[in-house]
Amino acid sequence: MAPVVTAALGALGPLLAKLTDLLAKECGRLKGVRRQIRSLRSELTGMHGALRKYTDLVDPDEQVKEWISLVRELAYDTEDCFDKFIHHLGDGGPQEAGFKEFFRKMARRLKTLGARHGIANQIDDLNLRIKEVKELKTSYKLDDVAGSSSGNAAVDPRLAALFAEEAHLVGLDGPRDDLAKWVMEDENKHGRKVLSIVGFGGLGKTTLANEVSRKIRGHFDCHAFVSVSQKPNTMKIIKDVISQVSYSDEFKKDIEIWDEKKSITKLRELLKEKRYLVIIDDIWSIVAWDAINCAFPENNCSSRIVATTRILEVASSCCPGPDDQIYEMKPLSDPHSERLFFRRIFGSDNCYPHMFIEVSKAILKKCGGLPLAIISISGLLANRPRVKEEWEKVKRSIGSDLNRNQSLEGMKNILSLSYNDLPPHLKTVLLHLSNFPEDYVIDRERLVRQWIAEGFISEERGRSCQEVAESYFYELINKSLVQPVDILSDGKVQACRVHDMMLELIISKSIEENFITVVNGSQTVWGNSQCSIRRLSIQDINQELASELAKKDLSHVRSLVITASGCIKHFPVLTKFESLRVLDFEGCQAVAQYNTDGMENLFQLKYLSFRETKISELPSGVVMLSDLETLDLTDTRISDLPDRIVQLTKLQHLLGYSVEWKIPIGIGNMTNLREMPGLIFP
Repeated sequence: MAPVVTAALGALGPLLAKLTDLLAKECGRLKGVRRQIRSLRSELTGMHGALRKYTDLVDPDEQVKEWISLVRELAYDTEDCFDKFIHHLGDGGPQEAGFKEFFRKMARRLKTLGARHGIANQIDDLNLRIKEVKELKTSYKLDDVAGSSSGNAAVDPRLAALFAEEAHLVGLDGPRDDLAKWVMEDENKHGRKVLSIVGFGGLGKTTLANEVSRKIRGHFDCHAFVSVSQKPNTMKIIKDVISQVSYSDEFKKDIEIWDEKKSITKLRELLKEKRYLVIIDDIWSIVAWDAINCAFPENNCSSRIVATTRILEVASSCCPGPDDQIYEMKPLSDPHSERLFFRRIFGSDNCYPHMFIEVSKAILKKCGGLPLAIISISGLLANRPRVKEEWEKVKRSIGSDLNRNQSLEGMKNILSLSYNDLPPHLKTVLLHLSNFPEDYVIDRERLVRQWIAEGFISEERGRSCQEVAESYFYELINKSLVQPVDILSDGKVQACRVHDMMLELIISKSIEENFITVVNGSQTVWGNSQCSIRRLSIQDINQELASELAKKDLSHVRSLVITASGCIKHFPVLTKFESLRVLDFEGCQAVAQYNTDGMENLFQLKYLSFRETKISELPSGVVMLSDLETLDLTDTRISDLPDRIVQLTKLQHLLGYSVEWKIPIGIGNMTNLREMPGLIFP
């Protein structure tokens, strides 16, 4: 698997591969260049190992975060520098002449390259920055930090769910009664059954499982409740169950010295002829389920297991039998959301000042039926003065308060559990979703192509980048991190949507990682002034914001996604965005008013979309984008393709084909073209 760009490590992996490739090629033999490249690669390789170690820390301190940020920015800047270096040396490409001639051209260009483009000075600056970052690592004693672990035990954010008062439960009585009835059905069959409750973090899975247990536990010989968590200790979990289901001190004698195998054997012995009810809460993997499940015997006493998980694949693994059942948690309905919200603040759901109705609807929309969010935000409001202006402030600042306010810390922790559990590649593609505003339906193919263009994806084990990227999309759905939209009869998901509270979390993570800068009116956060803008999402922009943006250094922006049309004519010119890989104008109706001159200079652009923009003419510079892989002209007014489109030999997806278009002469040269609706490719 080739190195990929990730949110935590930036471009460090691909950069090291690129430097190695340069050393192996003729340009690496040019006087002075080879030594500089080798030195850079050596220093960055050492940093790469340290960076991977530090990013695995669950809760790194501020010095670690600062050092990670410095290395990540250094990697991006170094890759940008060498991309320009390679582009200027290789302009014209070896395919137009013999390799020796190509090498001679490079040698001639190198003599004046420093003066013409300042690249030699940039490399010197990079070496200086590397030295400073190394010295900072030593000064901060980061190796000692990485080798130590926090002595503070984390508070389990699910504890409150276990002790929720029945009077405070809203919207769960129906599901509780239905599931309790199902659990008690078919007692005469005597076999063990499993109920798996699956859903997004904060929906109330733990609370529902506990309520089902409360209602029916009197029908069982013994019952237990255990939490698995992300890093399960199987032996501890089994001993915890034994402590709950056995009242015999003699049986539990020497339990402290039992190993895992003996603990499982003793529990099986204990439950062999008992009718047991066990709640296994918060299972994160099939491996964890298999390790725990083997401790519970398949007896003939009508025993029951209730498992909760956020992951559909795990839920299915828990329920292999025809008598087992998967219950998918749904968000609270609007009436139930309002009832819970006002009951928590005013003690009643039908006695509250009417001046709060409109603002409360806006707050509840943000909560999206998530009980944890409703309880957390209502708790925050309960401690504020009961004036409308205070509620308006909370509504506007929910995203930033997620990081600052202790009242919302429990909710942030619950949501963060899902994020922290992800491997680096899935964290990266999840954070990419902060490109899109609330309630936005995000097309699967649009995502997949952008992920590939950004360098987030690589081929693996015989699977193409397209197949790998699609598997990542379905993994996000499987882990209940995004909501599927428009499911076809064959099971294919056409699009997805992100829950508002999860979107707030990933935006805050994006700011923390300097991954995407979201321009969204008054909610815009420009991030650390010492970091370059790497990706831009334009969701709501006025003339003042456009002017402010134009003053910033945009030369390092890798992707530009514009989902808002406001003041696009005042937007900075394309020549400022020289590092773009992705340029997405989809749905931006005002793009026809925008000056696209200079597009031919975006030599790294791989993805370009004018979908649903109604433009009538393709910008002339497009035919010069030799690295372009996706060109989306769907629902535009372009009546014909320019003849020089056949120069785009790397183009794979030419979307928006019209039967009125004339097929350009020489289209056979576009040997990488895989998709052009209306034409069939082998």
